[in-house]
Amino acid sequence: MKIGQYIQQQAGFKAFIPDKFPPKDLVELDKQTIDLLSKATLSLGRLDGITELLPDLDFFIFMYVRKEAALSSQIEGTRATMADAIKAESEMPKDLPSDVDDIQHYIKAMNFGLKRLATLPLSKRLLREVHKVLLTDARTDYPATPGEFRKSQNWIGGGSPATARFVPPPVHNMMEAMDDFEKFLYAKDELPSIIKTGLAHAQFETIHPFLDGNGRTGRLMITFYLCQQNILKQPVLYISEYFKKHREAYFDLLESYHNRGEVLPWLKFFLEGVAVVSEEAIESSRKITELREKDIKEVYSMGRSAKVGMTLLQNLFKLPIVTVRKVEEFTELSRPNANKLVNKFIKADILVQADKTVEYGRSFVYKKYLNIFQ
Repeated sequence: MKIGQYIQQQAGFKAFIPDKFPPKDLVELDKQTIDLLSKATLSLGRLDGITELLPDLDFFIFMYVRKEAALSSQIEGTRATMADAIKAESEMPKDLPSDVDDIQHYIKAMNFGLKRLATLPLSKRLLREVHKVLLTDARTDYPATPGEFRKSQNWIGGGSPATARFVPPPVHNMMEAMDDFEKFLYAKDELPSIIKTGLAHAQFETIHPFLDGNGRTGRLMITFYLCQQNILKQPVLYISEYFKKHREAYFDLLESYHNRGEVLPWLKFFLEGVAVVSEEAIESSRKITELREKDIKEVYSMGRSAKVGMTLLQNLFKLPIVTVRKVEEFTELSRPNANKLVNKFIKADILVQADKTVEYGRSFVYKKYLNIFQ
């Protein structure tokens, strides 16, 4: 179907001008897409139900937000990892890549947006506010004007709009397209919410309303919309892992969406991603429950250290890479006693020393837990 058309601009390049969105006959789902929709809906429902039974749901969400932040940033070329972000939070700046800041800004933007949804529906205003958190004092490829829709032409690939792979709509058309986009988010229609989420992401990336940060903002929007529509009671679905794994297909299908109006191939990819990531998160929640029960038994067997050990274990679910100084902070133990507790956790196979050649400034990893997310 036709999503829009390329129109010659006075400056000598062609820009993509979206048609009125959504078109009258937006999309007719074929059998394969309907089957994928059923699969995605079932998997999301199972995930929503199972994660409610997790004893430490907040920690599960906290870790997944970090994971999403790392992978969504990596799609844009960031080299820092989820572990780097955790080290930064644990105040271990040594040898951290400079672009770990990208992940930290994404985490702030995700947490801000989820909280803001309680008072403001998903809208142009909310997206601008999230973008402001994402890019204020952050590394950017262009002058980013955080929190503001662009006032000049942007493009994707190439050194100029004339040689670009894709040129989004000029400012005037972009503003009109964003008005249509916002109405689409608000509209009461018969489209299943998961289908609508996939379409919203593709359309947002087509409009590209910011000078920088469009991809990350558009991926943040996926979680926001699913939560707003009560498809998820808790923000436990993060699809950037699937997009990162299939990065080339992700960009190719978004390009086919606007260039050739190939809506169904994009939707099939998106629905498959929702199902796959949901099932992986379900398996992760099972592994976390098993690991938690096992390690609680280990800590309870530590005699007089059990109570303070439980305090440390609870904190490790939130911050699974620590220094002895962090352990002191969590437990209010002296340095010698914090070292003794760390050694007990190593003996119990809960913690491992990150680099065994280091004698001073050692760090320790709750490796079995971290591995579930990596």
